[in-house]
Order: sequence, then structure tokens, then C-alpha cells
Amino acid sequence: MNAKELEKYTSAITLSDMEVFVFPELMYSLVMANIMSPIIWKWRDVDCFKKLEGKTSYKKLMRLKQFIMDEFEFNLDLETWGLTDKDKELKRFEPFISPDDIAASNALFGYHGDQYYFDVDIRRHFGLDKYDDNLIPYWKTETVEAMDAFRHRKGYEKAAGECVSLSALYAAAAFVVCRIPLEDIFMILTPLHSQNYLDINNGVLTNNRRLVTKTMWFNGTAISIKAQRAIRNEQVTIITHNTGFVHCFYNDATMDTEAYNRFTQKLGGYLSTDITTLTLANFLRSHPKYQKYFQFCCEQCRGGQKFAKAEVLFHYEHDSNFRIADDTFERLLDEVSNEDILPYKLVDRICVRQLCSFVDYEGINIKQTDDKKAFKKYLAPFIPNVDDFMNDLLNFMYITPKLPGSDKNFIKTEPIKISTEQTREQVIDYLQTIRRQNITADLAFYAFRDMETCDWQPFVKAAIQRNPVSLEMANTASVQDAYQRLNTMAENSIYDGSRLAQPDEVVNFETGDGLEKAFVLANIILTKEPNQEVIIKVDNEKVELDAGKKYYFSSKKGFKKQIQIAGAEAVCIVQ
Repeated sequence: MNAKELEKYTSAITLSDMEVFVFPELMYSLVMANIMSPIIWKWRDVDCFKKLEGKTSYKKLMRLKQFIMDEFEFNLDLETWGLTDKDKELKRFEPFISPDDIAASNALFGYHGDQYYFDVDIRRHFGLDKYDDNLIPYWKTETVEAMDAFRHRKGYEKAAGECVSLSALYAAAAFVVCRIPLEDIFMILTPLHSQNYLDINNGVLTNNRRLVTKTMWFNGTAISIKAQRAIRNEQVTIITHNTGFVHCFYNDATMDTEAYNRFTQKLGGYLSTDITTLTLANFLRSHPKYQKYFQFCCEQCRGGQKFAKAEVLFHYEHDSNFRIADDTFERLLDEVSNEDILPYKLVDRICVRQLCSFVDYEGINIKQTDDKKAFKKYLAPFIPNVDDFMNDLLNFMYITPKLPGSDKNFIKTEPIKISTEQTREQVIDYLQTIRRQNITADLAFYAFRDMETCDWQPFVKAAIQRNPVSLEMANTASVQDAYQRLNTMAENSIYDGSRLAQPDEVVNFETGDGLEKAFVLANIILTKEPNQEVIIKVDNEKVELDAGKKYYFSSKKGFKKQIQIAGAEAVCIVQ
């Protein structure tokens, strides 16, 4: 590999958020690695999914949400994977993307977002405000194995992952467990978030551990407003799909143009709604300052047509399981006291139902100039700040995401074509056959850590240069003490078969195969003695590390190799 290729392939091992931003193929490579993982395929046999065999993909997806909520925590510990040096990272990526572009789009390098993010002090919200010097978190994305291994980590009772890890997990599980075709899964990355758009029913967005349907998106609740934050306020940096990617900073795009156009149209439909009684109720829920101008009507309520002030109904709704204007509205009204139900219409308030009848009769589209004027004219006698109301309503009903432009140089590439009817083994065999012509598939095996079929140089370089957590032992313990500590750890790898964990995964989860522990010790030795040569010999169960002094481990990985590492630059020879 040349130097640029080596950077990309080592990045497939470590998968930091910054690496995914610079090398957009990596995001889908991680999804493919998760799809190859036996962990997700075992979910098909979990009782809650077995019971849904023959049911729709949508029903399975709704059950998947609850499964992920039950089994996974959202991890926002920025220092899980240690710290790195900002200047070193900028220099490393300079051949690919300018430092100014990185600073303009990555939270760890100065990105603050638009005015909304300034207002909510987003850096403090995410705990980024304390990283104002050159040390920044090595914000890594986890494979499903690493996410699952959080169960071994102190302070965690479940599996865990940050937003990028969870979006990759959702995409893989949607395919494997819910049998949603890859063609219908689009990944959306912004500087501060990662989520997926699933083209199923009226559209579904994944959001950390949750799912957001179109109905939920517009329900006006605090949790839905929070879920909207990234798409409302951030530039989308990457869209990725089984056909390729589109990146906001790169002129070349590999995603199929028809797929990208379908995505933009479908997402646009998901992010837009019409004026209905329900929409207006949802809007007033999210903008309570306008409730005092509105009233709701019930045609057959306690003996005839009755009315209620909007703010009164929302007060009852707050402590109820039922909602205004949806199919539980009548049950909510049953909870309202008689003194709050009025037999007459208030003349100084807008009746929501009559407003919707006006909209339907006149065919009002408030995005059109003339219709907007007519709508405002109807509202003006009741709402003194009608312009502010209109702007807020339009902003609620119509969201225009800041997507990468469609004026890219779209390069036709062969998509990844796997079927929901294929077995795990068939998927892996297919991906093996396309590795030479599809770099995403090739990188997937590095993210998968399949050391039986991958070049070892990227793994070794990553192990020696990109694992700061394991170096904490180097700062506090001698090599001999570190060796003894490694031998007290559990001996099971978090990866099955011939797949290998990186040093920080071994240390964070306090478990590892002997060969993996040897790489931890090599990392520590080369930090203390950068010019030292380290030779790791593995002969099936026997592992010997020679760095002037010999250290021994036992392995179940079944390799028969010699890895010679020349100094901290991690130049290696594998025999």
C-alpha cells in the first residue's frame, strides 16, 4: 500500500469520527462489517423476533427499536477511547482535506454550528468546551462487537455506543433482522450527529436508540423537537448508501444519481406536512405562546357542540396519556371538567376546525405567496403578531435540510448487491468476490477485523499509533507490571474466529486473546522505547513477544506468523 491507501485502511481499523468524515466509504464499510457479524444474525432467533416471522418489515422495525432501547445505552463519554493531538490529526489528514474545511465541519476542531447551536451552547452540551487546547478526544465509532463488549466495562450494565455506532448498528439490523433492503436505507451524517432515513411506509428516521416516524416528527413534543436538531440546524456532510456516497466537500460522488434523487424527494416529503387539525394542535404544543389565540371544538361532546380554550386543553393533556386532535382526543375530553367545556364559541379566538375548513375549501398552500396572504388575512383579526406566527408555522411544517448539492461529478460504480433472503455465509462470500472492484467491500473486512484475509500492516500501524487508552499503563507502570496486569485479564477475545481486537478494546473491556494482549504490550514498549524492535511470534497457541526481553501469552486464534515491528513508526514485516 502507498501512504494514502495505508491511511484509509488503518482508518477502517480505528474508525474515528474524523476518519469517517475524511474517508466516507468507511461508514458503509462499518455497516457491512456489522452485517457480517454473527451477533446481529443471532437476533433473528430471539423470541421477540421469532414471533414476528411472516409479519411486515415495519412491525419488525418497531420491535427492533424496543430491543435496542432495552439492550443498548447511549454512550457520550468522550474519553472512552482516549485523547489525541489536534495538530497531529490535522497534519495526518492534510493530503486529503484542508484544515480550514475540517475546522468548519467538525466539532473537535472548532465547529460550533449555526445560530441555534450558539444559542444552546452546543459545545458545552456535548462536553466539548473543555477541549480548547491541542488535546482532543479520539472519538471512535464502535463495531457491534465493541458495542456489545461494554457489558464488561465498569459503570455499564448493557451494550453501548455513540450516535455513529448506533446508526451503523440500526442500518445493519434493519437489513438482517427486519429484512429491509439496503436500497431503502440511507445514512445521514452531520458534524454532530449520525442517523438513517429508512424508506418504509411514510419514512422512518433512526435517532440514537430511538426511531422517529413522520407522525412522531411533527407531534410537537420536546423529544421530537430534540430529534429534529441535527437536520434542522446542521449541514449534512455525508449521505451514504449501498450504491456509494455524496460528500459536501468532495466534488466526486459515487452514489447512484437516481438513488440520490429518490432520497432527496423522499426525505423532503418526510420533512413536510399539511395544515390539519392535528398539525395545528402539534404546532401549538411546541409553541405554547400562541395557544391563547385558539380554541378547539368537539361536535358531539356532552350533548352537542362544545368548545374549549387551547391552553386549558394542553394543561389537561400534560398529565394525560391522551392527545389533542388525534384518535385519543375524545378520551382526553372525558378527563376535562365541566367548567372547562364551553357551550359557545369564543368570538375572540380562532376555532381550529373552522380554520382547517377554510384551508380545505380555498385550497390554501401557505408556501404560495397569494395563499399565504389569504391565510394571514384570516388570522390577522385574532393574532396581533401574525407575521411571527406565520414564520413559526412555516418553519414547523416545512424543513429544508442542508444536503450536499446534486451538482457533483457522479462516478458510476458497482453497488453492493446483497439480498435479505441470503444467509450470513452467502453475504460474506459475495463481499469477498467483489473486494477488488469495490473498495467499500474491501474496507469492510478491515472494519470486520478479518486477519485471515487482510493485510496486517494497517492493523499493526493502528495498534501502535492509534490506541491511547492502553498507553495509560505505560505512564503509570513498568513494562513488567503491564505484562502482569495483562495476564490477570480475562482471556476471551470480543471477536470470534480469526478476528482481532485492537489494544484499547482489550484494555477498556479487560479481556483479550493472548495475541491481542501481545499487541497491547508492544504498544506500551514502543511508547517507552520508540527505537526498539519488537518481534511477535505466534505458533497456534503459543505467542512470544521479543523486545530484548521475552514475554509469553497463549492464543486461540490459530495463526502461525511472525510480525516484526520496527519502532514507533510501526513499519512491520509479516511472515
